[in-house]
Amino acid sequence: MKVEQIYTGCIAHAAYYLENNGEAAIFDPLREVQPYIDRAIKDNATIKYVFETHFHADFVSGHLDLMKKTGAQIVFGPSAKPAYEALVAEDNQEFKIGNYTVRVIHTPGHTMESTTYLLIDEQGKEHGIISGDTLFIGDVGRPDLAQHVIADLTQEKLAGHLYDSLRNKIMPLSDDLIVYPNHGAGSACGKNMSKETTDTLGHQKQVNYALNPKLTKEEFIKEILTGLTAPPGYFPQNVLMNIKGYESLDTIMDRGKKPLSPLEFEVLANETQALVLDTRSSEDFAKGFIPNSINIGINGSFAQWVGEMIPSVKQEILLVTDKGKEDESITRLSRVGYDNTIGFLQGGFAAWQAAGKDVDIVERISADDFSKEYKKGDKLVIDIRKKSEYDSEHVVGAVNIPLNRINEHLAEFPKENPFILYCGSGYRTMIAASILKQRGWENFVDVRGGIGEIKKTDVPKTEYVCPTTLL
Repeated sequence: MKVEQIYTGCIAHAAYYLENNGEAAIFDPLREVQPYIDRAIKDNATIKYVFETHFHADFVSGHLDLMKKTGAQIVFGPSAKPAYEALVAEDNQEFKIGNYTVRVIHTPGHTMESTTYLLIDEQGKEHGIISGDTLFIGDVGRPDLAQHVIADLTQEKLAGHLYDSLRNKIMPLSDDLIVYPNHGAGSACGKNMSKETTDTLGHQKQVNYALNPKLTKEEFIKEILTGLTAPPGYFPQNVLMNIKGYESLDTIMDRGKKPLSPLEFEVLANETQALVLDTRSSEDFAKGFIPNSINIGINGSFAQWVGEMIPSVKQEILLVTDKGKEDESITRLSRVGYDNTIGFLQGGFAAWQAAGKDVDIVERISADDFSKEYKKGDKLVIDIRKKSEYDSEHVVGAVNIPLNRINEHLAEFPKENPFILYCGSGYRTMIAASILKQRGWENFVDVRGGIGEIKKTDVPKTEYVCPTTLL
């Protein structure tokens, strides 16, 4: 059976391309749809359907642009209520892609409209399931997201629905089916996802904790809800965009790709409430940046941290990028709904410097220098990694303030006394440093390379959970 997984590692997302006899379907597409169109052209195929497994929270789907550009019909599972033209399928309804069959299996739990698509080949043999966020490799979709959009859909109710869907709809299926999930490790849509992006259903029945047949519904609900962290703030906003619709990516790109001279950039930044977002590497940013700009490097977990640190997807944004990275930055912002880029600094930071504009820096120290400072014992050390990372291993005496909670805990960063920041690699500390600089903090340094480099020194580490850790 010709089914192709199209995986985008930076957001741990899998779309699927299905083609037979000149007809194609796309499942859960990303915002930029031209690669799917090009893939169908390569096969001399027409995209007939765009299947959505649910209203996604962690990215804005490309279904509307695909429909407009190809004439493909958008298909959702039962109970979906999109605010645009789409076919809302019935449970067990079948669709033909050439000689292939796609059967709708309504599997509520992650969301109420969540749907799994059973793929059947031209011989009538069941090949696999495109499971969306109902079933991952090693995990299942978290049931606490829809309540942020529909208040009476409690996480307990959704977890109960998920239990029923897995037991009654998924587990009775053949063990040799291939599971094609919507996400892999690194996604915030689950808590225990594997790095593997496909598996057989039979193997998942053996190893996936959520498919343990001995679990009662009550035990399942407790198990599935234990250990969930708060979802990123942009999730409910993305859900609403996927339900209500959005601007074409072409429009967003045209608006964002406006080159600005240093003077024009400065004037626009002062005249608007635009956020100056610098997507260069943490090392380059530290050496010099536009005052009050925020650093989220394009080569790290960019979409995740944009979503965590910029509260509103409607925020206007002015970009500072490496040369040639403007399009990529705008595209990756739009993947998570940040559609209001209004221009970029032509010539990048070098042009700003050449124009004689004010610049700022962040002081970084090596792990060896950190070891020397640490031994003096006169500086507060702040670990901005996730609590789970901190609990696993951290510098003795370090206080844990996770990056995604920095705005809630600014009072805990001293302004008069010097302090030191570290994270896993130095990527997150530069986000934190840029925020602190924007808010007026100056008397701090961060550790280049983070805990990865600190572990090579003689600085004592511990697995003990410090009482000062934020819960």
